[in-house]
Amino acid sequence: MRNNNRLGCLTGAGIFAALATVFILIGAASASGSQMFSSGALNAQPGDSIGGVNSHAQIRECKACHTAPWERATMADRCLECHTGIADQMRDAAQLHGIVVQRSPNLACYDCHKDHRGESAPLTDLGAYDFPHDAFGYSLNGHGRKGDGTPFECSDCHTDGVSSFASDSCLACHREVDVAFAQTHTLTFGADCLICHDGLDTYGDDFDHNRLSFPLLGKHANLSCSQCHLNARSIGDMQATLQDCHSCHSQDDPHEFAYGAECQVCHTAEGWTPANFDHNLSSFKLEGEHATAACEDCHVNNVFKGAPADCYSCHSGNDEHNGQYGTQCETCHTPSSWGDATFDHDQFAASQECAACHVEPQEHAGQFGADCASCHSTNAWEPASYNGPHPFPMDHEGAGGKCQTCHPDSLVLYTCYGCHEHNETKIASKHREEGISNFQDCMACHPTGREHEGGGD
Repeated sequence: MRNNNRLGCLTGAGIFAALATVFILIGAASASGSQMFSSGALNAQPGDSIGGVNSHAQIRECKACHTAPWERATMADRCLECHTGIADQMRDAAQLHGIVVQRSPNLACYDCHKDHRGESAPLTDLGAYDFPHDAFGYSLNGHGRKGDGTPFECSDCHTDGVSSFASDSCLACHREVDVAFAQTHTLTFGADCLICHDGLDTYGDDFDHNRLSFPLLGKHANLSCSQCHLNARSIGDMQATLQDCHSCHSQDDPHEFAYGAECQVCHTAEGWTPANFDHNLSSFKLEGEHATAACEDCHVNNVFKGAPADCYSCHSGNDEHNGQYGTQCETCHTPSSWGDATFDHDQFAASQECAACHVEPQEHAGQFGADCASCHSTNAWEPASYNGPHPFPMDHEGAGGKCQTCHPDSLVLYTCYGCHEHNETKIASKHREEGISNFQDCMACHPTGREHEGGGD
């Protein structure tokens, strides 16, 4: 019968042999002082004493740092058992190790602190661009390479340990790039570079512009350097920056230079609005009612340049004279009010035609033309006397030419009922006795007002 067991060495006997080998090796390592698997000597550089130990080289047992696979603890836990101060830092987001843990929570101690590389090998192996410089107010954004094109090393800037930084190291490099600039810059602004430069930008947020002749106030306080100092590459470029408002704001000047370049006369650095514009500085002084008018009342759609200054441009819509006296309103009126007017009749040759001033009333219905004087006098509109042609005798039955007698409501309509019978029913009854059915149109039968002069059906 054929054997189908394909486990090979993974038999019970094979597994037992493997485990026995592992335990023998571990025992040998312990007996040899834990040096059996060492990849190199430990760092021997002395530091602060921790538990009587001044360097890693003084640690003799591997298990002081390394953990067995079946243990829950990690090597990082072993590190923190000794380096309790680092453990405190890791819990503080404002401390170096706290920042590192917050940004890279899976980072282990040995990722940065390598050992077993020799007694004099550095214990910290952290590249310059791995260290979170910007978290401490100084990034390397502007310091990718030195003037000769080679990368920076930590020791290029940190000449006396990584925890300190001297401005001398700045000057040493920048003199190599531009000696004249470095000397002039130092004489002008001093040698403490970090007062102005934070490393986050070429010109840092810490620079106190208010020490200069142009303090940054209001909206200017939040501007970046490059917004005013365009393409500045030297002290001379920066000092040559114009300080008048219009040199920066000529492109967004809504007045298009109509009021000159002295923006500060009306505006402040707090903002364009509210503005304190003195209109009396312009060619059109605001007096009387004009002084309380809103800007948009005259400057429609924010049109400031070229806004008309004559009265009629604004007041043509409420001209009570309908243009009869021209467009020079100021001839009679003042800015104080419309009512306070002085009218010089000698300047205007008044027409003797009534219709020049008086529009024909609706009651005339276009029947009497423009010769008002034929009926009316200059004393009053009424009483009026019409002496023109009329299809019916105007002195009929003592009417005396009074229009209202026959035309109480309209001059194009008439009624006889006001004098005759005063009642349509009575009029109808009388006419039916005579066999007349059309009694509404009195003039059809009585064109001259006499009783018996016509007929009807």
